[in-house]
Parts: sequence; structure tokens; C-alpha cells
Amino acid sequence: MTEIVLMSDPRVASVPVQECGEPLVDVRRDASLLVDERKWEDSAGAFAYLREGVLHRLRAAQAELPRGMRLLFVEGYRPPALQRRYFEEYADGLRAEHPERPADQVRSAASRYVSPPEIAPHSAGAAVDLTLADADGRELDLGTRMNASPEESAGACYTQADTITAEAREHRDILGAALTSAGLVNYPTEWWHWSYGDRYWALESGAIAACYGPKELD
Repeated sequence: MTEIVLMSDPRVASVPVQECGEPLVDVRRDASLLVDERKWEDSAGAFAYLREGVLHRLRAAQAELPRGMRLLFVEGYRPPALQRRYFEEYADGLRAEHPERPADQVRSAASRYVSPPEIAPHSAGAAVDLTLADADGRELDLGTRMNASPEESAGACYTQADTITAEAREHRDILGAALTSAGLVNYPTEWWHWSYGDRYWALESGAIAACYGPKELD
């Protein structure tokens, strides 16, 4: 089985950032993408932003999907303060369940589900959480609900989990093939999380540096 590099791995944090200055853009202005608003309450609209180059790549990925399928965008940009809150809340829950675990193990376990705030791809506008929908906008079955934790899903949230149905596996493979062809990389513990231009992408793709670093929404 291929090694899974977690976001907490020091190799991710060691990747340099050469910020390119590309703007964040609102994907809701692009009629070609379906945008789900389930994150509106959490981010006051920030969820709908991505770096311009990532949006271009999503358009390219959608063009690779079979007829009758579309990408369903759920969350892109996440303000650094919100990312920190998500990470700390999840880590606190793990710590309460496993008080015997040392701090480094809690951090590693938490990073399977929420990126440490200092390197989070979402806070760079580089990551997108998304799924597949049919031509009428109905979500397809990809094995778990989006944002299912490893604990809740018994590991079925891992992209290559072998406990999902054949239909869900086919859908994950279709989603992955389209996004990979457009240059994005997946975070293997979350089938829905894909990114381009961040530190994790750079490490996985062999780039010498990330081109997108943490950014505040203007």
C-alpha cells in the first residue's frame, strides 16, 4: 500500500512558498460550475473563493467528465482563523477521547481530517472540497457523506478505501481521473479534497516550491 503523507508531516511544512500573487475569485460567477451553499454559515461566503488558476483547472477537469456528470463545488477558501478553529476543535475532541496520547500523536491524528492551520491548503485558496452530481444537480454516491471523519466512516473516507460499493468506487475513480488530468492532487484521507499550488501539492507533484501561500480574503 502506498504510504500516506499526512499534512502534519514535517516534509510538507518544509516546502518553500514562492507566492505568485494570483487573486482569489468567486466561483459563483462562473456559470459552468454547480456551487453548493452548505458552507455559507461557516464562512460568510468565503467558501466560494479559489485562486484563479485553480478555478481554471476545475473547468478543465469538468470537461473530462462523462456526459451527464458535473462537478459539485462545496468549499474552497477558508480564512486562517476559521481553519485554526476547526483544527483545534477536532484535536480537542480527539484529546478528550484519548487522553493518553502524546501531543504529537494527537496532532498527527487530527491532520487526517483537518490541516494544521499554518500549512492549510484551504487558507491559501488552493484547495477545493467537491463531489460529483448528475445533470440535474443531484449528488452521486461516493461512499460516504462529504466531510465524514475517519472515526465516523470507519476509514471509508480514505480515497482508496476498500469498504465502499462498486458504484461509489467507480464514481471516485471518475472524479479522480478528471481532477488528476487537470493537475490537482488528492489528500488520500479525504476523497473530496483536491488541491493545486499549495505545499502539499508541491510535495506530491515534485515541484520545487508552492506558488500559493496563506492569504486573507480582501
